[in-house]
Amino acid sequence: MENVTYVQKACAYITRDTGELLVFEGPGHDGLQIPKGTLEPGETPREALFREVVEESGLGALSATRHLSTDVWTRRRSPPKRYVRHFFHSSVHEPRDRWTHTVTDGGGEHGSEFEFRWIDPHAAREFALDLDEYVHLLPSADSAVENAGDIVSASD
Repeated sequence: MENVTYVQKACAYITRDTGELLVFEGPGHDGLQIPKGTLEPGETPREALFREVVEESGLGALSATRHLSTDVWTRRRSPPKRYVRHFFHSSVHEPRDRWTHTVTDGGGEHGSEFEFRWIDPHAAREFALDLDEYVHLLPSADSAVENAGDIVSASD
């Protein structure tokens, strides 16, 4: 029996006030992707999430981050390679509708350019690497707009 390789991954569903989801078309994969990456030694999935989001998108001010699900996804059958994927949802205030970010971390994606944009997560086509697996757990755009109006002042 072949040894199975397990790789820990942190995956970020990032939405903004309108409920739109941040995606990019990445080099080397067909289809939409979300910010994600491999955990470094000693790093928790949450720590990896924040590091990867900064490295891949340039965004640094995430809020309301919550864990959605963890699964095991088969990347390759032979030799066996499986990803233990930790999916999170975070919110961000981001006025740009599109931008390009160049990875400058010195790692394997150093110099790669990612073209980011926002989409309606519930109308999206399939993502690369089955990264759309938990999109259905994201709040709808209607509830995101509703919740944005639920701001209570300290004097209330």
